[in-house]
Amino acid sequence: MKILIIGASGLLGSAFSAAAKRRKHETIGFVGNYSEKVPHLDEQIKIDLRDEAETERVILELFPDAIVNCAAMSQPWQCVENPEESYYLNTLLPEKLARLARHLFATFIHISSEQVFDGKNAPYQISDSVSPINKYAEQKAESEKRVHHACEEFATTLRIPLLNGNSLSGNRSLHEILMANWAQGKATPLFEDEIRQPCLADNLAQVMVELCERQDLKGIYHWAGARPISRYEMGEQLIKHFGLPEDFIVKSQRGDDPRFANRQANLALDLQPLDGKLKTNPQTFVEQLDSLIVPKPVRAWYNAL
Repeated sequence: MKILIIGASGLLGSAFSAAAKRRKHETIGFVGNYSEKVPHLDEQIKIDLRDEAETERVILELFPDAIVNCAAMSQPWQCVENPEESYYLNTLLPEKLARLARHLFATFIHISSEQVFDGKNAPYQISDSVSPINKYAEQKAESEKRVHHACEEFATTLRIPLLNGNSLSGNRSLHEILMANWAQGKATPLFEDEIRQPCLADNLAQVMVELCERQDLKGIYHWAGARPISRYEMGEQLIKHFGLPEDFIVKSQRGDDPRFANRQANLALDLQPLDGKLKTNPQTFVEQLDSLIVPKPVRAWYNAL
């Protein structure tokens, strides 16, 4: 199968390319401004996704069997500061890709977010109504509607959580961001009343490859880690795993800082009906830790401890 990966240099895109190659698929990646070689890609194409005509031309020329969309502006604050660019990447581009997938009779895998929910009624089932509370969530919720209206018979959307993993840049995932702060001497306040269900990017990538290979699982699904966990518990487990000082993290509450008082309290996801239909199984946070390495940007600091 020829698979086109949009956003192949990101945390999830690079994990997906590795998982797809393990299954002997042909992998082609769009990488934007990323200048280094992305491992596990058969072909790497530098393209400005904002150039709709060129993006369409290249995709039609490639004629992939599947299009996997990992491109997004995923930080809520980025969407506030860049409303037009984020709306295009998070909402309009997925719709455009979905229409191209339908034209090519290609499978389309779209990535959405648990943040489409407000955090008041977890665990969330796929049938629950979305209730976005920030611009990023609004854009993702709208993208789901647009994608499935444009390409219902070929599209699968995955709502995913906070991602763990080892990015190519070493500064994308949960542990990489935390360790960058710690390397600068910043103790990190972590909320004990904010519940998430983090997932390893490699685990999610395996699910996405399975979905490319299956024609019976179209629609919107949830995928995440095996169990919910608080932000503070994540920090505790990371400190223990990497053998770091306990005072690197500080227990806090969302209401301690007015800026965070309205963050979603609990975004746990019900993984049915997808869990059990695939060979890949969800992992606990502790199981995910075995795959994590010290990020390259902070290795000198870590080795000097």
